[in-house]
Parts: sequence; structure tokens; C-alpha cells
Amino acid sequence: MISNVSNGFWVMNPRNPLVRTLSAAERWWSRGHATLVEGPAGDWWSVYHGYEQGFWTLGRQALLDPVVWTDDGWFEMRGGDLSQPIANPVGGEKSGPHGQPLSDDFDALRLGTKWNFFKPAPDEQTRVRVADNILHLAARGVAPSSSSPLLLIAGDLRYSFECDIEIAPGGTAGLLLFYDERLYCGLGFDEQRFVTHQYGIERARPANPHGRRIRMRVTNDAHIVTYETSGDGGRSWRRFDRGMEVSGYHHNVRGGFLMLRPGLYSAGAGEAQFSNFRFRAM
Repeated sequence: MISNVSNGFWVMNPRNPLVRTLSAAERWWSRGHATLVEGPAGDWWSVYHGYEQGFWTLGRQALLDPVVWTDDGWFEMRGGDLSQPIANPVGGEKSGPHGQPLSDDFDALRLGTKWNFFKPAPDEQTRVRVADNILHLAARGVAPSSSSPLLLIAGDLRYSFECDIEIAPGGTAGLLLFYDERLYCGLGFDEQRFVTHQYGIERARPANPHGRRIRMRVTNDAHIVTYETSGDGGRSWRRFDRGMEVSGYHHNVRGGFLMLRPGLYSAGAGEAQFSNFRFRAM
């Protein structure tokens, strides 16, 4: 990142570049595009983005770097490699817990604050509603690529998410890890068969012994993805016999500056009902 590039009244900062990745061993790569922000105590910070080493699947993440102004009127970043929590300038304590809970009881429709459709059409929000702690998602398209799935942002390196899913006759629904309409993976089902989604393609269709209602779990353990299903509401689980490795599901493969996001989809006919969504960081 370079500040004050010579152009008109601007002059080059003699300390440029202020932030850069010096070694492949560093945790944060491609750091830059900063904005300076003054804090409530007169402290200064830089907000910029970077990729976490080995986890380009998480997309460009926002990084917070403390800034100090030098006696000659320039500023310097003091964040180091940003691998550890930074001190709060008011009191000096380390930063505490952050983020929002990702589990959802669907007591309200959190569209735009937690859940977002992928490339939504103008009428997309008419497909979804909540009632009695159930999210109702009307079917669209024939597969995740054409269904505009409902996605959330998860920044953990290892996590699992699970949900009760009930489909209508002729419907297909399931859980996904979704980058874009050409690059996703997941597990879905109709009344008779499962459908596996690999590399953005619908593949194997083994028999579904559970019918139209299933509890499904997806685990992403540092890019190793596994699936489990339950026919008794999660009291017992059965490991699905297919999995995925998804470390290549990112911008350097597909472009777009997106991230691999957990999601729900509903395709085919009718509407799918999702309830008791649980997200757990590992």
C-alpha cells in the first residue's frame, strides 16, 4: 500500500510502501486499499483488506491496523503481522469477543443483516418468509446454480452448520458451500434420492431413506468438507459416503472477489421449510 502518490498537490510519502507482505510465512497477504479513521479517543486506525494465508476461500477480509502520526506530519502503521489481538488504546486491554451469532431460530426474517440471496432478482424477497420459527423458501430453478441460494458470511477456519429441512412434493433442497453459480458444493435431496453438488455440477444420486424431511449437517474442517444426515431430528447421525476438498474455491480460480459461504437452497417445485439452524465454530 502506497500513500500520497505524486499527483497534483500530493507528494510521495518517504516511507512508502507503508504496508506490504514481506514473506510467504506471514498470515496476511495482499494487504492494502486503506482508509484512515479517527477513533473516539483521538486515536487513529487504518481499515484495509487482505487475504488470510491458505484461506483465500474466506475472501478479502477487513483488517484494523493502529496508526501513529510522526513529528514530520506523516503516519505509520503499527500492526505488525496482525496475527495477535491488538491493544485497546483506551485502557490498554486486548480486544474481546466479536462478530454476531450465526445460528438462527427463524423467529424473524434477517434478510440483509444475516442472510442474503446470491444475485437476487427484483422479486427475490417474495420467495422467503418466516412463520412459527420456520423459514419458508419457495423453489426457483432446478439446481443451486439457478436457484439464487440464501447465504451467510462465516469467517471461521473450521465450522459446522446443520438444519432441519422439509421439502414439498417435487421439490429439492439442501445445504451448500457456495462461491458462485459455477463453483459450489453441497448435499441436497428430493423424495427419493440425494444429489451431491461437486465443482458446481450435480453428480451422484444415491437413494434417500428419509423421505421428505431430513436434518442435515455440513462440516468444513480447514477445507475438508463432510456431510451427515439424520432421520430422527439429530438424535443419531449417519456419515454420508462422499466428501470434498474445497481449498481451490476462491478468487484466484474463478475471479469475482467473492468468498465461500454456507447457504440453503430450494429448487424444483413448491417450497422448502428450514428450521433450527445451528452454526458452530470448531
